[in-house]
Amino acid sequence: MSASSAAAVPSRADIVVVGGGIVGLATARELLQRDASRSVVVLERESELATHQTARNSGVVHAGIYYEPGSAKARLSVEGKRLLETYCAEHAIPIERVGKLVIAVDRGELAALDRLERRARENGVPGLTVLDAAGIREHEPHAAGLRALHSPTTAIVDFRVVAESFAREIREMGGTVLTGQEVRKVRERGHEVVVVTPSADLTCGSVVTCAGLWADVVAADPGKADREKIVPFRGDYYVLRDAARPLVRGLIYPVADPRFPFLGIHLTRRIDGAVWAGPNAVLALARTGYRRRDIDLRHLASMLAHPGFRRLALRFWRMGAAEEWRDLWKPAFAAAVRRFVPELRAEDLLPGPSGLRAQALDPDGSLVDDFRLGGTRRVLRVLNAPSPAATASLAIARVLADEVTGRLA
Repeated sequence: MSASSAAAVPSRADIVVVGGGIVGLATARELLQRDASRSVVVLERESELATHQTARNSGVVHAGIYYEPGSAKARLSVEGKRLLETYCAEHAIPIERVGKLVIAVDRGELAALDRLERRARENGVPGLTVLDAAGIREHEPHAAGLRALHSPTTAIVDFRVVAESFAREIREMGGTVLTGQEVRKVRERGHEVVVVTPSADLTCGSVVTCAGLWADVVAADPGKADREKIVPFRGDYYVLRDAARPLVRGLIYPVADPRFPFLGIHLTRRIDGAVWAGPNAVLALARTGYRRRDIDLRHLASMLAHPGFRRLALRFWRMGAAEEWRDLWKPAFAAAVRRFVPELRAEDLLPGPSGLRAQALDPDGSLVDDFRLGGTRRVLRVLNAPSPAATASLAIARVLADEVTGRLA
């Protein structure tokens, strides 16, 4: 979706939001709803809005199962899901509660499933039940496993449609949404901030950066160059051929490895009726490396120079190698989904899209697990907001609007 791409960048604004994904658009909308007299400008580097993480994900509206109790992810995913479902109902955007099964297929996964259940209940996820093998088949007749956690309220939606709706509302309230405007520099100057774009400099009172894959370089603090580093992980999907779609009714997930913020290869029914298998999680060799052959040597050099990346690679090279193998050899990918849907065959999987996860990495080699903010009084930076940020976007927007108001008070 293109939005005012031909319009000129204004010379002044009250607030600039950098990033036209779902979180940036939700934030601009929230700021205008609180005070429509503000001049709010959204700057998006691409020629269309919401082309990266917003558009290239599985479309799952998460209920809050996985996240550490008390964390921002836990709180904001539950709140954000409620707000998103209300928003979709009010704006006639299709959303469907298809339910999710998290399946333990062997005894070695039962303890992890029990921990996941305790975490989900502490987070207030509604309607949870634990199913035995027969119960699994009642919900997903072609699935198999020893035990499963069933979340009946987990839903699906097209997040890009939601983002487009946010953009329309921003314009209706008098805000400006500009595409094709890369932010090259954010420079604080006294009580003002200067946002430098290819076409003009924009002076404003405050900036909110929701830059996703560019979160570590937009408005970066030169004195903290060795802090968070965005490491993009590519996730490839296969699409089930039409004849295999009936094998999946809703959402079928494995028990995720608790060491990583990835949920494992799963099966997802989409809002358009398609069924996707994936994603895997392999290191992308370019910041927007959606294909295996996409390589950016400067990006690779910057990752290798970061101490956290080196520590991460040394610690988890075996898992990384396994992911690469599954990415390169289709039968290995198919075997991952056949663990819980045995009737699926490699020939049922057709090439599908790829997505990127903008994952922040700390200097100690830890993948940042929670949402994270940073910045200064006048420049608020979203440093880490991967999944479930789309689910939580309206709740995150409230937090960011509160922060902007508080910092400028």
